[in-house]
Amino acid sequence: MKRAIIRIDEDKCTGCGECVPNCAEGALEIRNGKAVLVKEALCDGLAACLGHCPEGALIIEERDAEPFDEELVEKRLAEIGRKAARPQPTGCPSAQMFELRPGTSAAPTAQAGDQPSRLGQWPVQLALLPPTAPFFRGAELLVTADCVPFALAGFHDRFLAGRAIAVACPKLDDPGAHFRKLIQIFEQGDPKSVTVVRMEVPCCGGLTGMVTQALQEAGAQIPAREVVVGRNGRIVSERSL
Repeated sequence: MKRAIIRIDEDKCTGCGECVPNCAEGALEIRNGKAVLVKEALCDGLAACLGHCPEGALIIEERDAEPFDEELVEKRLAEIGRKAARPQPTGCPSAQMFELRPGTSAAPTAQAGDQPSRLGQWPVQLALLPPTAPFFRGAELLVTADCVPFALAGFHDRFLAGRAIAVACPKLDDPGAHFRKLIQIFEQGDPKSVTVVRMEVPCCGGLTGMVTQALQEAGAQIPAREVVVGRNGRIVSERSL
């Protein structure tokens, strides 16, 4: 069958091994100093590993491949002594959904604590967001790495004001679950655009990869762009996706 599956560019691969623990299905391993795909049926093609390769050697392509096999994945994970990643429970009262009425004045005040928040919803973590939340419909969606608001001064006024937000970390969270949630949001939430704001570190590029792949999977024809923020708090680049 023809489907999305990982391809490894051997010329770019340095065998650093960063991709191996970041493949939730155990589909990758290092052999003879290079990353290899153990078996096609272990790769789900969701691109969760892309942001963890510092050399850009991992590529998702459409080609004839064995179907993804969840039972084989379970056996593989048991074989290498790892547990499958599971979504975290979302029954916490803090996950209760509601819309806020953010402040509109952008004028600075004497004390930072007096400045109005531009947050228009709760919750904000991607893992907790229901795909059919009313604040997604017709909204400008902001998908941001969770380090960005700490690095970028003026984040509320420049990016958050007037947007629905989804916060995620492509390195520490469950990328597969995030990818599936993004597909659902694009299919069911019906936002009118999406902006990815991420840090310049290589692993953070996985957030952009998840969004672009989710847009394709959902068949969502909406404007998308990426903003990269440096660790010094300055914007490094902006581009359309």
